Amino acid sequence: MTYNLLTVKPLTLDAVTEALAQCLHVQVQEVDVADEDTGQELRNWDALVFCEKATVQGDVSTYLDIYAQESVHPQPSERELASALARTAGTAVLFHAEETLPSAYWLTTEDGVVTRARVYESDDEEAHYTIDRVETPVSGLPHVTVARIPEVVSEAKIDTPLGDVFAAHLQRMYPKEAGTAGAPLWRARSSLGAWEKFVRQMDASWAPSGWYPSDLYRQRLESRDKLEQVRGQLPENVAALLQNALEPLDALFVELTVEDTGGLLDKELTHTEGAASERGWWWNRRPDPLPW
Repeated sequence: MTYNLLTVKPLTLDAVTEALAQCLHVQVQEVDVADEDTGQELRNWDALVFCEKATVQGDVSTYLDIYAQESVHPQPSERELASALARTAGTAVLFHAEETLPSAYWLTTEDGVVTRARVYESDDEEAHYTIDRVETPVSGLPHVTVARIPEVVSEAKIDTPLGDVFAAHLQRMYPKEAGTAGAPLWRARSSLGAWEKFVRQMDASWAPSGWYPSDLYRQRLESRDKLEQVRGQLPENVAALLQNALEPLDALFVELTVEDTGGLLDKELTHTEGAASERGWWWNRRPDPLPW
């Protein structure tokens, strides 16, 4: 298994070797760690664990490209290895988040804190990393802004089984129209996916981030609006499929929300347009508490 980690504090070859041996439960002599100055004749090509170490600039100091042979057991996840390395080596460790955003990272500290981090890598010949933001204060990074990172919420990978089945039906029955951006079938597919993703994140207590930006919340309600608007433009069989997908999602949304009798949601979503009476019923319900 391959791991790509960044450490805030600089680490020597020996420190990395000892830490990986301890974290991966192998002998020190079974770990081969090398940097740009290591001669190939000095490598242990029979090792169970290989690591390429590089010195980088900026808010992090060391990049580790680690490979553990299949015979190494157990094989921890990247999060588990990063957390173990942070404790063992005494440094904050960063690893890529699940989202496709290149700036999306997780950061784990030596005392066990795991938080989101926004990290930018320069295009310079010599890599330079900037930790732009973290969601929890980190003692070794007092200069880094502590604030929520909204873009990772919208990019979170959430399963949408109903939307996937609907999209598969469209692709089989109307492949051209389903793949044409802006066409009614395309709008129905994309809006249903957005609505399902929203409802399932709500059902999971807004996992994985534990909160939800108000502007994204508003966009998801608007995606439900679009489904109503596009219904009349769909073939009858597609409209029926859409209704079958919507019914359980709408029911779950109702179960997870309360009537917004005091208009709290309307006050919070200050950029909404049109009178409340002109909007769908989903605008008149809200989670309790609000997730932002």
